[in-house]
Amino acid sequence: MNKLDIQYLGILENVLHHGTEKKDRTGTGTLSLFGRQIRHNMSDGFPLLTTKKMAIKSVMTELKWFLKGDTNIKYLVDNGCKIWNGDAYKNYLNIYNYNFKDDDTIEPLTMEEFMEDFGEDKEFRDQWGELGPIYGKQWRNWTEYYVEKFNGGNPIIVERTKDQIANLIEELKTNPDSRRLMVNAWNVGELDQMVLPPCHYGFQVYTRELGLDERIDYMNKGKISKSSDYFHEHLDSMGIPKRSLSLMWSQRSVDTFLGLPFNIASYGMLLLLLADEVGMIPGELIGNLGDVHLYKNHILQAEEQLKREPHKFLPKLKLKSSDILNGEFDYEILHYHSHPTIKAPLSN
Repeated sequence: MNKLDIQYLGILENVLHHGTEKKDRTGTGTLSLFGRQIRHNMSDGFPLLTTKKMAIKSVMTELKWFLKGDTNIKYLVDNGCKIWNGDAYKNYLNIYNYNFKDDDTIEPLTMEEFMEDFGEDKEFRDQWGELGPIYGKQWRNWTEYYVEKFNGGNPIIVERTKDQIANLIEELKTNPDSRRLMVNAWNVGELDQMVLPPCHYGFQVYTRELGLDERIDYMNKGKISKSSDYFHEHLDSMGIPKRSLSLMWSQRSVDTFLGLPFNIASYGMLLLLLADEVGMIPGELIGNLGDVHLYKNHILQAEEQLKREPHKFLPKLKLKSSDILNGEFDYEILHYHSHPTIKAPLSN
């Protein structure tokens, strides 16, 4: 049963018909609500909406980019993912306007010229592809400063970095019942250096021990009777996981039509990768959503999607290989049936 599309369409309809008109940084204007939630059990399938075809390759490419700790759009561009191009170009224009606002003899590059130069000039890529210390930097290379010692009354300030993803994995393996299993991208000290502060700013994971019936169900998808003479020790010897892993992400700014379906799929994949790395079963995926908004230039598209009937079942995802700490994984989407894509403009 596909409950995911039903939840999503409910949020989309609610913001369309009951959202408050608000101005926004892009100048587009939105309809906005505050405080909604998405809940999805991963045993029901991989969380790809069926009421419009999802750009799954872009979802996976961006997630790999985050996990690599990368903050330059070069990797995204080389792999056909365009979702951050507008932010890089907007950053270029902001710097251009600051440096040359009084010089009428110098014209800024158009978006097309910007991307053409980006594809041909390595130095240009290095300079203008960088987006600052956004997600990948915070996930894999969080920077902090502390006083190590005093030298003649003068403090010696030391810089160190923390790999939050590696630390999370280690903690899941050694202390799975901890209530501190979190990754945070909202680094207050570096927000002003980011092209765009994180929209989804953190996530927390939670584990629990599985009951015997749950482990048997996982092993044979319910084909073995609940009264079977299986014991935990037997299942241990077969390598059947003992725990489930759930993930809850928090999002301050939610682009309901384009961004939210993308975020759901991305965190669903992250949950699968983490569960695979630590030998657990993927449990529940939860999204806590703050400012839930619909851009005014997405209203017609939202109305079109709301007319569509969700497919009965969600697709399955087969994880073929995974190296999460190097931002590499391979996968196969199985049995994905959806309505056609609905195109809509990005608001940067």
